[in-house]
Amino acid sequence: MGQITLKQVRKSFGEVDVIPGVDLDINDGEFVVFVGPSGCGKSTLLRLIAGLEDTTSGVISIDGKDATALPPAKRGLAMVFQSYALYPHMSVRKNIAFPLKMAGLSAAEQEAKVERAAKVLNLTSYLDRRPGQLSGGQRQRVAIGRAIVREPAAFLFDEPLSNLDAALRVGMRQEISELHQSLKTTMIYVTHDQVEAMTMADKIVVLNAGRVEQVGSPLDLYNAPKNTFVAGFIGSPKMNLIDGPEAAKHGAATIGIRPEHLDVGTEGPWKGTVGLSERLGSDTFLKVNVDGVGVVNMRAEGDIRFNHGDRIALTPQMEKLHRFGADGLALA
Repeated sequence: MGQITLKQVRKSFGEVDVIPGVDLDINDGEFVVFVGPSGCGKSTLLRLIAGLEDTTSGVISIDGKDATALPPAKRGLAMVFQSYALYPHMSVRKNIAFPLKMAGLSAAEQEAKVERAAKVLNLTSYLDRRPGQLSGGQRQRVAIGRAIVREPAAFLFDEPLSNLDAALRVGMRQEISELHQSLKTTMIYVTHDQVEAMTMADKIVVLNAGRVEQVGSPLDLYNAPKNTFVAGFIGSPKMNLIDGPEAAKHGAATIGIRPEHLDVGTEGPWKGTVGLSERLGSDTFLKVNVDGVGVVNMRAEGDIRFNHGDRIALTPQMEKLHRFGADGLALA
């Protein structure tokens, strides 16, 4: 079981509301990602769930029981931090077994659980090494192994991949996703990287200044952002947001169009000059200074031959156009 419910959970430091009041339901077995810019409160919210921060007000329930006042050790959760927090003088085996030893399990029980976790994480051949003899990705797997052996109701990940290089991040992202499929345990994952959020989550929680802007599946947020903040945050490259006369033509204060929803050619309504052209082989990214609109990001499949200074025309796919009111909310 790993159902977690937050009801008007609030956290203040003095007179500053870091989390003004969050309502959230996390279902058993879900992979939920908290995402948002630096300082949005996502790590604070995770620490409130873990019990590492005291709530100012509100209720946190775990499997239907009020856990708001429980210490971290009594919540049945396991946290994996950005820093691996391994004991350098201990072997991998002893690092993974440490929480079991503290819980008073017998040596035989400890060994059985460690062996199972090591097999799941492909760490069996490293059990007698020390953390200093491992790569960053292997050390992160040891930290995850230490969480697995506790058999928690939910795993809490606080930006666990931010210390890894790009290639390792992709590999570990896949490993954590596969681990979730294998264990079927609730996972809450904090990241500022919306690509991680899109590729890993069953459900994304977009946070901004401590407030929940939108909750939904990755494609729900991509296809139907509720406001300009979510529209501009979800997607890579991010959505183009355009206001002024161009938006007014469509009965909106702001219109949004994703870079991949623009067609490029020599004729079209948005004429402009190519600034930057980035060819990646499978895709080409253009920054186009559109007359009367401003800089627009455009993405096309394959290798298109436009260079700096070329005059081109962009045509937005009208069925993909998003309209937002003066309050920033999506219009029907």
